[in-house]
Amino acid sequence: EAIRDNAGQMEQLIDALLQFSRLGRQALNRQHVEPAHLARQSFDQLRIEREGRRVDFVIGDLPACHADPVLLRQVFLNLLGNALKFTGKREAARIEVGCLRDGPQTVYYVRDNGAGFDMRYQSKLFGVFQRLHRVDEYEGTGAGLAIVHRVITRHGGRIWAEAEVDRGASFYFTIGE
Repeated sequence: EAIRDNAGQMEQLIDALLQFSRLGRQALNRQHVEPAHLARQSFDQLRIEREGRRVDFVIGDLPACHADPVLLRQVFLNLLGNALKFTGKREAARIEVGCLRDGPQTVYYVRDNGAGFDMRYQSKLFGVFQRLHRVDEYEGTGAGLAIVHRVITRHGGRIWAEAEVDRGASFYFTIGE
């Protein structure tokens, strides 16, 4: 059983690494994108992760952008998947997708009321296979945020996070033109 579990984890790591590697070579197919639609689709796709839970999901008004819809959807899948994972111990989870204006630039965000993290370790957040929580607490490969970082960087944008232990996390990102 232990060998089977380890083999399954290794398969997940290899798949995550291959996905991360492909992102560097894949051509961007930029087009008019409605981020609110992609966020809703992504949240709907994660229905199994929400099963039997009380999750308050809010999507604000998100302006359209010029991005690769497949890759931007992956960003929302990963960020919302993390929000669901790290709110799993909450009686009532709250996940919000919204945006702010930073001068002429739109800053999109995904915010949750989950486990959060210690900001002293934020430099590790977007590294491949970097984890800020133990595997026995929260499963995963540690590649999701590295994939998000690569997608946003390829779009000429930037990504950062703010969090507090046991008070949730907010992930902010921009999309360059």
